[in-house]
Amino acid sequence: MFRRAFWFTAGAATGVWATTKVNRQLKKLTPESLAARAADKALEAGHRLKDFALDVKAGMTQREDELNDALGLTQDADHPALTGNVTALPGQRRLRAIDNDKTNHRPGRSTARYNRNEDH
Repeated sequence: MFRRAFWFTAGAATGVWATTKVNRQLKKLTPESLAARAADKALEAGHRLKDFALDVKAGMTQREDELNDALGLTQDADHPALTGNVTALPGQRRLRAIDNDKTNHRPGRSTARYNRNEDH
């Protein structure tokens, strides 16, 4: 008699455990649960992407500073408009480039007309 009671109890306990396990898995597969998990993963991916973008930006700024130092493009009192992200040429080079500009900037005054049919 005790043997049957033992196996009956063991079977019932196994059934309860298996039912609980299956119900947990089914709850994980409901549309609401899947949507919540997808949203969490999307937020996590967004944070990782933001961190990556900030790292890239920091690396770009560091490299730009290195290049500015190598080219002698530093911020000083003579050029207050130049910020930490210097993108302009130094004064002498800029003026030299403007003086040597031989291009015709007037529209419609080009000596040679472009014919796109001659390219073929």
